[in-house]
Amino acid sequence: MLIDTKTYLKGGIFEVSCFHKRNCHIFLERRWSSTSFPACLGIRDSTARGCGYIKMSSQVVEKMRSNVVVKEYSEDFPFASSYESAMEALSSLITRQKRGGRSSIGGKYGKLERMSMYLKMLDLEEHIEGLKIIHVAGTKGKGSTCTFCEAILRECGLRTGLFTSPHLVDVRERFRLDGLEITENKFLQYFWECWRKLEDNITEDLPMPPLFQFLTVLAFKIFISEQVDVAIIEVGLGGKNDSTNVINEPVVCGITSLGMDHTDVLGNTLGQIASHKAGIFKPKIPAFTVSQSLEAMDVIQEIACQLMVPLEVAQPVDHKKLKGLELSLAGDHQFVNAGLAVSLCKCWLQRTGNWEKLLKNDILEADLPDAFLRGLSTAYISGRAQIVHDTYPTSYSSSHVSGSSCGDLIFYLDGAHSPESMEVCGRWFSSASKGNKNSSESEEGIWGNGHLQHKRENMESSCKMSKQILLFNCMDVRDPQILLPRLVSTCASSGTHFSKALFVPSISAYNKVTSGASVIPLDNFNRDLSWQFHLQRLWERILHGRDVDTAFDNGSKMDHAKIIPHEFLYEDATH
Repeated sequence: MLIDTKTYLKGGIFEVSCFHKRNCHIFLERRWSSTSFPACLGIRDSTARGCGYIKMSSQVVEKMRSNVVVKEYSEDFPFASSYESAMEALSSLITRQKRGGRSSIGGKYGKLERMSMYLKMLDLEEHIEGLKIIHVAGTKGKGSTCTFCEAILRECGLRTGLFTSPHLVDVRERFRLDGLEITENKFLQYFWECWRKLEDNITEDLPMPPLFQFLTVLAFKIFISEQVDVAIIEVGLGGKNDSTNVINEPVVCGITSLGMDHTDVLGNTLGQIASHKAGIFKPKIPAFTVSQSLEAMDVIQEIACQLMVPLEVAQPVDHKKLKGLELSLAGDHQFVNAGLAVSLCKCWLQRTGNWEKLLKNDILEADLPDAFLRGLSTAYISGRAQIVHDTYPTSYSSSHVSGSSCGDLIFYLDGAHSPESMEVCGRWFSSASKGNKNSSESEEGIWGNGHLQHKRENMESSCKMSKQILLFNCMDVRDPQILLPRLVSTCASSGTHFSKALFVPSISAYNKVTSGASVIPLDNFNRDLSWQFHLQRLWERILHGRDVDTAFDNGSKMDHAKIIPHEFLYEDATH
């Protein structure tokens, strides 16, 4: 998660414990800036009045008003009133104690064979063939591409279903109907229907499905029951052996940018990774990809040729064709994702007979239909080049800080977690934080997924305090020796430098599914910090070529939430 905050600081302390459930990195720049990998945070000073803002189409706003539950619960659904009970049930399906661990599911059936059997138990097997699916694999940009597709087709007047992963706060984020995450009541309805039927039919050779398999089955149940016109399905990991690859006849397939990630499962070359991703191709079903390395593209083309798949390389969206609008997802890399989404949607509309019916066939081939423009400019997904404002209360002050200082925090969030995406993230953060710095000198504004929406009013330059701080969380299955240097060098090449870094542990547990209302146990703060000290030493070597004294790292525990002293935030950034 990347957080960049631009703020005219009024308070004197910053509490680390407020960041929970995510891996995070933060850069404070005396305007705040932050970056994080697999979740990054950046903080930066801003004249802007912090205000949550999400661009939505008129259709979504209307559906928010009318999103009513049609079916009431009965006693047939156990614990139907308790969302936390469902979270507990989901948690019981986690078969690995940590990310990267091996699943304990055994038996005589393979993953995809088990998936087919679960679907048959739920009477979904035949109905899946009736779903008109867009299936998307890739290393980087899968979620963004799928989100663009959903918004475009919804703006065309279609009922949409979107399945993505992972979720940030609540598992329901993974399931969207008509652009909105599924309601709690509908989620519980479909959850317990699936749970009960599967539980009644499990055997020693076919136990309850692991978490992601269950969520995939649940996605199919939701989309079939809700009778969506189109289902956009994001692959979880890889493609060939992914739980979503029980889709036999998608309308069209897509592969986003490929890079080095999950090498323990997919292989340690781009060719091996590409082989897994192209495993979602189906005979004679059209497919699109984006520009890839020669090694990856050769493999993708070879598999497409074997299956007689019509394969095309989608071109990035030309900014000039947006007719003055901006992509709602920030970053230059989103033009690549948007281009793939446009190609996938055009193909889907044409193959399903909806192109002429919905768009009147009066659009020149080189132009983007108005519905496409609306979708590209309103698509929204959290944690991808996202800018969030967090306002300090005006009454908050510190005796150590001048009473004339004022302002808000601006967090720059991104889920970069591979070397390539880290570099993209660093470029976006440097550009976005500099843009905020320039605009904050003259106007007040509100940002939504990276774009300025409203005018700003003048503020005295004497109010400005700017510091860049990195709040960093990295799981031990990632290699910080690759991620951190890539981040630092990318930002430095754009003139963005960090004065401080905080290395924080995860507060969420890998073996438990939680919701936004879940209570975090206090004993989560009593944990081993040796990995954080390792990151600290690495950071010191990157910046100063030396190790830091970590006398307390062996067996150190975090006994309670630490409070950062005001001197940390307000001292001269050069020290």
